[in-house]
Amino acid sequence: MPPHGLNWGAQESGCAASGTKRIHTGWVVPGGVTEPLSAAKRDEMLAMLPEAYANVSLALAAYKQIADRFQQEISVFANFPSNYLGLINEDESIEFNDGALRLIGPKGDIIEDGITAQRFTEVIGEAVENYSYTKFVYYKPLGYPEGSYRVGPLARLNIVKSMGTPKADQELSEFKQLASGPVESSFFYHHARLVEALYGIEKIEHILADPQILDTHVRATAGVNRLEGAGQIEAPRGTLSHHYKVDENGLITWANLVVATGHNNNAMNKGVLQAAKAYVKDGKFTAGALNRVEAVIRTFDPCLSCSTHAFGQMPLAMTLISADGAVVDEVIR
Repeated sequence: MPPHGLNWGAQESGCAASGTKRIHTGWVVPGGVTEPLSAAKRDEMLAMLPEAYANVSLALAAYKQIADRFQQEISVFANFPSNYLGLINEDESIEFNDGALRLIGPKGDIIEDGITAQRFTEVIGEAVENYSYTKFVYYKPLGYPEGSYRVGPLARLNIVKSMGTPKADQELSEFKQLASGPVESSFFYHHARLVEALYGIEKIEHILADPQILDTHVRATAGVNRLEGAGQIEAPRGTLSHHYKVDENGLITWANLVVATGHNNNAMNKGVLQAAKAYVKDGKFTAGALNRVEAVIRTFDPCLSCSTHAFGQMPLAMTLISADGAVVDEVIR
């Protein structure tokens, strides 16, 4: 199976080839997939790879060419020291489906390693704020909000020492040159995503070249082996932690999900505040302030609309309030 959610173009086309539609394919089911991959479909996907390589190379070149034009955005798009969390292999290469979590500090120092799904709730806590329905996730030993951190492409590339594929390793080396320690501005989530997309294409090529990809044993079935289970993976937006309890019939009796938005929540809030301040002059919002504040969220969460099934333009409002509580300025979309 291709790595989880890396190169959208190749992945969606691959899903369409194997599962009849591009998004939310019915081919993937609990325990595996509904039917083996045929040699014809494998070859169809292999034939897509040259175009995929060309597209991601074009995107990387275009990004690098224009990134310097956005110094203002780079400086205020959640540009501050923070902790970073992500899955990592024992050889310190990037991981999406297995391994354990590593948490590093603002200078790149390892705060804690080997955080398995079973240990997740021992070290990760969930706070609430009265202005949000979304939980704020943090590292318990540091407390809240000091223990807040970022997840996702930027965090993953800050944590790892290698990607494990030649082309992506070359790009990772270049990415690491952006800072002497962790790359801080969330603007660079865009760059990190492109490096991961390249990695995804390389991994897909490697997996499709393995004869076992045509194995006919494609699904495992089982009953209720235990009444509680936990797991963690890396999705495009960041780390996912799922924890379930079931009864003897396999019906869920309790569940707790910590998704990327929860992990990033505090950083997103700080980023919105930082950007909003930058686009206020003489007590008024400057032109484009709404766009730039939304763009901060999009660096963390470009697929927010897809994940929430939103359609059309995102409603957004910003209000500037003086120290005495009076509304000074407001912009609404």
